[in-house]
Amino acid sequence: MPTYEYRCANGHAFERFQRMTDPAVDTCPDCGAAAERVLSGGGGLLFKGSGFYITDYRSDKYRKAAESENPAAGKTADKQSGSGSSPAAGGTAGS
Repeated sequence: MPTYEYRCANGHAFERFQRMTDPAVDTCPDCGAAAERVLSGGGGLLFKGSGFYITDYRSDKYRKAAESENPAAGKTADKQSGSGSSPAAGGTAGS
């Protein structure tokens, strides 16, 4: 459920955690004046790490098949991504 920001005519600002289908708050809880929903920037998106590529989360089956086609390329990919034994590399995320 999203958090909506509101502001009243008297300058009070407040937030409400409500469903998208819920009606907008029309009165200020502090003074009772008319309130309107304020467009906010939303939450930030933060990527941590050295990078995110489609090959970062490939399944072990895919990696072994690619390595069998070109053994030199498989060894290079393992060196770049670390040991290749991270839990995220198991292929459980949409492989």
